[in-house]
Amino acid sequence: MQRRRFDHLVVELSVALGRHLPRYPLWLTLKELGMEPEQLSREAAIEFCDRHLTVFLAQLGDRLSPRQLRRLQRTVARYDPEVPTPYERMARI
Repeated sequence: MQRRRFDHLVVELSVALGRHLPRYPLWLTLKELGMEPEQLSREAAIEFCDRHLTVFLAQLGDRLSPRQLRRLQRTVARYDPEVPTPYERMARI
């Protein structure tokens, strides 16, 4: 279930950047920071966005505006992996 938080982070970052974010560099960065992407906790995701995201994006040659960063932080903090996404709800029908 916790992998959903990593997947959500990838999707939200891709939306914020306006392009597809490669998953593997993010995966490796989280591992290097001592975070487990397979079991990414809410606190770890928030810490990554608050402390490490700007450096990670700079390494990829990207950046987010302060407004985009605040929006991303808010979305990541509010995400609950227990609640199915609208896409998952429609797939059940």
